[in-house]
Amino acid sequence: MNEQVTDKGGFLARLRAGLQRSRAKFSDSLTLLVGTRTLEPADLDALEDVLIGADLGPAVAARITDRLRKARVIGEVDLAGVQRIVAEEVAAILAPLARPLQVTAFPRPHVILVVGVNGTGKTTTIAKLGHLFQEEDYDVMFAAGDTFRAAAVAQLKVWGERLGVPVVAGAEGTDAAGLAYRAMEEAKASGRDVLLVDTAGRLQNKAGLMDELAKVRRVLAKQDASAPHDTVLVLDATTGQNALSQIEVFREVAGVTGIVMTKLDGTARGGVLVAAAEKFGLPIHALGFGERLGDLRPFEPRAFARALVGEGA
Repeated sequence: MNEQVTDKGGFLARLRAGLQRSRAKFSDSLTLLVGTRTLEPADLDALEDVLIGADLGPAVAARITDRLRKARVIGEVDLAGVQRIVAEEVAAILAPLARPLQVTAFPRPHVILVVGVNGTGKTTTIAKLGHLFQEEDYDVMFAAGDTFRAAAVAQLKVWGERLGVPVVAGAEGTDAAGLAYRAMEEAKASGRDVLLVDTAGRLQNKAGLMDELAKVRRVLAKQDASAPHDTVLVLDATTGQNALSQIEVFREVAGVTGIVMTKLDGTARGGVLVAAAEKFGLPIHALGFGERLGDLRPFEPRAFARALVGEGA
């Protein structure tokens, strides 16, 4: 049974709520720095530290302070003006990377390999992506490729039943590549438009993970040289700067082509998404908030920037 999808207004309200911690930290620090006066030249180094403390990273912090310096607005902009400029720069970094997942493969299915550290909400994100595709009238299939975690397989089966999506699964410990191959065969035979493939995320065994994901990619390519058509990394927004090291690893082991950020739940450190965008330039497909099917929506960079920075933006 499909759930009611969150409307846009509700989504934006949840976005603000999800970024509350990041916004409050930034706004409080900025208020202490500027207060009711205007920004002065001596404030720029401290402002750079505030931006780094908001998880935006050194490169983004330097970019923003350089803009303030070159725009010759020092002594003229107040707190709200600084917030507005920061939001504009954040949006400018993010806007080119906002890219919803699209079903383009022909012949079908369009294969999406979903990767990430265990505990990031990967399996739930697969269900939500499946629901988004269903909203666009695509026929979807899931492959329960995290075969080392029985709970992940069981969870995906439950989501499949709720959505009316078939799930290709095997016994615990089944070869993940073999299962992915079988899932693609079944997706082709049944005329499915999209195949979403779950994977393991055991970073403590990087070499084994690398071998497994490489094998999954090879067997998918045997049936379609362009598969997987997307490799999506699911990031947990509460991990802060650790998200950057996860991107490094999964880009190396899985050839990540885009990002979904989850768990924007009020404890999130959302500024790291901006740091990741500046450093890696990977497309950002969607944001997730909770467990409901409607809690994953396409990424909106301007709304994200305003929610991250504050009311003055």
